[in-house]
Amino acid sequence: MKLKDFKLLVILLLVASVAQAQHKIYGTVTKTGSNEAVADVEIFSKTSGLLAKTNVSGYFEFNTNKQDLDLIFFSFEFQVKELPVSVANDAEINVELVPLSVSLSEVEITARKARLFELSRLKDVEGTAIYAGKKTEVVLVDQSMANLASNNARQIFSQVAGLNIYQNDDAGLQLNVGGRGLDPNRTANFNTRQNGYDISADVLGYPESYYTPASEGLKEIQVIRGAASLQYGTQFGGLINFKMKAPNPNKPFELITRNTLGIFGLYTNFTSISGTKDKFSYYSYFNYKKGDGFRPNSEFESKNAFAHLGYQFTDKTKVTGDITYMRYLAQQGGGLTDNMFATDPYQSNRERNWFQVDWLLYNLKLDHKFSEQTNFTFNFFGLNASRDALGFRSNRVDQVDSGEERDLIKGDFKNFGFEARLLSKYNIGEKDATFLIGSKFYKANNYQQQGPGSDRSDADFNFYNDQFSDYQSQSQFDLPNLNTSVFGENIFYLNDKLSVTPGFRFEYIRTQSEGFYRQINKDAAGNVILDQTIDDNRDFDRAFVLLGLGVSYKPVNGMEVYGNISQNYRSVTFSDININNPAFEINPDITDEKGFTTDLGIRGNLNNVVSYDLGAFALFYNGRIGFKQIETSQGVKSERGNIGDAVMYGVESLFDFNLKQVLGLNNDFSFNYFVNTSFINSEYTASEATGVEGNKVEFVPDVNLKTGLRFGFRDLSSSIQYTYLSQQFTDATNSVDGGISGVVGEIPSYDVLDISLAYTYKRFKLETGINNVLDNAYFTRRATGYPGPGIISSAPRNWYTTLQVKF
Repeated sequence: MKLKDFKLLVILLLVASVAQAQHKIYGTVTKTGSNEAVADVEIFSKTSGLLAKTNVSGYFEFNTNKQDLDLIFFSFEFQVKELPVSVANDAEINVELVPLSVSLSEVEITARKARLFELSRLKDVEGTAIYAGKKTEVVLVDQSMANLASNNARQIFSQVAGLNIYQNDDAGLQLNVGGRGLDPNRTANFNTRQNGYDISADVLGYPESYYTPASEGLKEIQVIRGAASLQYGTQFGGLINFKMKAPNPNKPFELITRNTLGIFGLYTNFTSISGTKDKFSYYSYFNYKKGDGFRPNSEFESKNAFAHLGYQFTDKTKVTGDITYMRYLAQQGGGLTDNMFATDPYQSNRERNWFQVDWLLYNLKLDHKFSEQTNFTFNFFGLNASRDALGFRSNRVDQVDSGEERDLIKGDFKNFGFEARLLSKYNIGEKDATFLIGSKFYKANNYQQQGPGSDRSDADFNFYNDQFSDYQSQSQFDLPNLNTSVFGENIFYLNDKLSVTPGFRFEYIRTQSEGFYRQINKDAAGNVILDQTIDDNRDFDRAFVLLGLGVSYKPVNGMEVYGNISQNYRSVTFSDININNPAFEINPDITDEKGFTTDLGIRGNLNNVVSYDLGAFALFYNGRIGFKQIETSQGVKSERGNIGDAVMYGVESLFDFNLKQVLGLNNDFSFNYFVNTSFINSEYTASEATGVEGNKVEFVPDVNLKTGLRFGFRDLSSSIQYTYLSQQFTDATNSVDGGISGVVGEIPSYDVLDISLAYTYKRFKLETGINNVLDNAYFTRRATGYPGPGIISSAPRNWYTTLQVKF
């Protein structure tokens, strides 16, 4: 698309923002018999979902052009109130809620909300974001039966269709999620955010997430697929946004502490404080983890702190701030070859490999209402972080550690940016419409160095260049990046049932690499025959426009047909190129990936008996980056580069059956069965590489199944979950055996069974579970670098138990 066409599109969207007035519904919710305000009351429409939520003063407001509304006022500790309303102009509605006659336990509160409302998908508009016509899924973490203490992603994301997850089981220090043929490594193919701001090392230059929020501190996880590229960035995977728990609006102080013990020396503590006093609110936690790991040489220790502060200046203006700090040290047992895994999947021949992460995130956000129709948010965010990888690496994974100097890779990541959004609701004639315009500025100045570490076995992350001056893998690079973008979307409601949402994103990206690497060649006797330093400076800038379109059709209440198509783009990461790895080589002509994604589906809720989402998707890649096998002077090696054009397409579905209603059980019970499946086909449609065209695409299991039962009786709840993934490949040549490096090859099919149990008594809650009940030996990952290279085994049968106390 040419820039003049882009300008025309912006003008048309701006012209469309001429609005006609809607009438406003506003009022206050108080406790019956007193003037005590009730905060956090959710006001729903029976037909259009959540409309508003009361603030700390009990005040609410929303806009509508409808004259007849059936409103529902919901709060955990009060009786639900239904109120039919007929208004033609602005109207004040004051509501009194009756307190419940008995105190509810945490389980009863959770079950009560789940029975009343289906909140697992995002509305058309939330805050200053538009989700109409997109495939959205919301993981309600605070209602989950997953093992939250160890961030067990297999269980947490059990109802998100089509995800492919690396399962290292190191207490969830890193999240590794992919899907639809995207490499799960450190979730690098998603735009990962926390409370709406970026948390990865470098959004464009190095989009890997070494930090993962503590699941015990999360309220929900929002997953928006490929069409999210317009609002959140260019990634093919879409968006994963971790939403932290909000401050308790009805108490000045609340404390929750959770302690977990598990097999393999696992211990975790999670302690949070929360509250609201007048206009000030806060939520903070500290999370500590340590363990020995299920393999030798796999111990870890992690410390994670989070603090959120908020101040409500007026009903229209609020400022919040977040600070996150995480530091962990992990010993890494190294990878395995196929033969080593077959002999003993839990062995380790590396005892000198270490990994350290230091992560500091900060954010300041302004929410402001310019008018009843127009909302504005401004997010300022930044990162100051480092990650250090140290160890003995060899192309032969089964080679015994020789005790020589170790390879050390240090990365420092410093970036900051801001994102501004303006959302306005208006009318075109008698039809509703919503307009969003936004911009983002992002600047990074990263530093990466590789060289000789010590020849000892401790976690010493210092370089020893003088002592090992002839070390072959030496480099040093500054990696500055600059990104500016403008994006916009507009929902046009053609009638009460049909809406169309066009959108655009303009991107300017400048990626630089300034540094050198040292080339040292030795003869067979180990003597240096070549020693030269090579400058390697690159400057790559580009500007382009991405377009997209979403459509939503709601023929009846509780059903929606949705579809979208959106262009995608993924920048090549210079930080990968500038690292010397004995396990593979980099094609010097590697460049960015381009393509588009599309979804078509139907979702909804049928008489509160079944919640469903059934859809088809296609993902088209041009210049997909991956691995292939090449002949070199040293024999066959893996090469990373642009393999060719590829397509992935398939069907994804989630069905969640409310068996309590089917069987006619009373409200003492909860009983659900869910089945989550994806059936995907993939193919390289064009490639200049020999033997690639017609092959399957990497990381695409044909069958991905997760299914389970959840049963509860009063304060007792339980869950059983079964996971199955069919065979998948890790390189474009569809290699089966990983050879001496273990880096590429087949990931065989595997299945896992998990069970969990929880009981609540007053302020106490006891949770326990057994993961991998069948004790299957399997793996989900062939690492190209640390924590490998080679096969990284998944955990055998293991157990955990958690005690929670709430004050």
